[in-house]
Amino acid sequence: MTEDLNVLVEYIAQWAEDRNIIEGSHLQAQMLKLTEEMGELAGAIAKGRTEEAYDAVGDMMVVLIIIAKQLDTDLGKCLAGAYEEIRHRKGKMVNGVFVKEE
Repeated sequence: MTEDLNVLVEYIAQWAEDRNIIEGSHLQAQMLKLTEEMGELAGAIAKGRTEEAYDAVGDMMVVLIIIAKQLDTDLGKCLAGAYEEIRHRKGKMVNGVFVKEE
């Protein structure tokens, strides 16, 4: 990675602040944007277009940074919370999908 992830997150958050996206937009609009980017990711994967998939993942991360800011949190807190939920999770792979134990 060319830059530290935390630095990039701060650059993106500032970019969004400078363009009034965080205050001027709303969660519903950002969720729609995230869904649009997810569709682009699905299309890229379905067509085997790796570079387009990389771009879509990056675009999704930008939108997630904006959503986290709108929720008055940050990706680190969200990711740490998710890790706490999964870190001891056990399960098995079924047809390429991890299925957690009950």
